[in-house]
Amino acid sequence: MKPSNPGVLVGLVVVFAAITWGLLQKTYSQLPTVPWSAIPTLLLLAIGEGYTGWLTRARIRRRPGTKPPEPLAVARLAALAKATAHAGAVFAGVFAGFVFHVLNLLDLPQPRQDAFVAGGSFASCVVLICAALFLEHCCRVPGEPKDRT
Repeated sequence: MKPSNPGVLVGLVVVFAAITWGLLQKTYSQLPTVPWSAIPTLLLLAIGEGYTGWLTRARIRRRPGTKPPEPLAVARLAALAKATAHAGAVFAGVFAGFVFHVLNLLDLPQPRQDAFVAGGSFASCVVLICAALFLEHCCRVPGEPKDRT
């Protein structure tokens, strides 16, 4: 498994932002408000992945008081990190599409609230992507060459 490519993640954000923006051109008035509960949920997931990365790195580096991790468990964590980074990029794109759609409607209360919530959710997605990339980095074997083809 190769490490996540930041270009692919940015591409996912851009593509899904454009798709969401296009869909909202016709359906925004029929949708309920953007739920604020995405923000704490995404941040809790990011904290969990960051903490798991920190613990995994300590175990892989054989810090005193830790036991070596099971190789299969580390592989599963790396797969989880890669999947989370991609899912976070997709949802970041969706929330960015909401923000871009309501930018010209900020004088109305409902779109203004949607802009703040979607902007906070986008920021939470970025934090989740960073935590996932950190976990993926922590799952690498020490001394592994940086460019493996």
